[in-house]
Amino acid sequence: MPAPAGLRCSARGCHAAPSWALRWNNPSLHEPARRKTWLACDDHREHLSDFLTLRGFLREVEPAPVVAPAPPTA
Repeated sequence: MPAPAGLRCSARGCHAAPSWALRWNNPSLHEPARRKTWLACDDHREHLSDFLTLRGFLREVEPAPVVAPAPPTA
């Protein structure tokens, strides 16, 4: 299923619509309040979460934002 508004899972080669937003930061590079986001489909949530957790980067997991498609341009 294609993702709305061009959003797709962050797993390499996956084009599925994201269900989850994995919020993370690298404490050696980012200030504590900064968050970067990877999007994950249901199939890749655990794998991507484990990758970030192993490195101590994962901060929170939330439902992915729902983004309405952009209106067509004239």
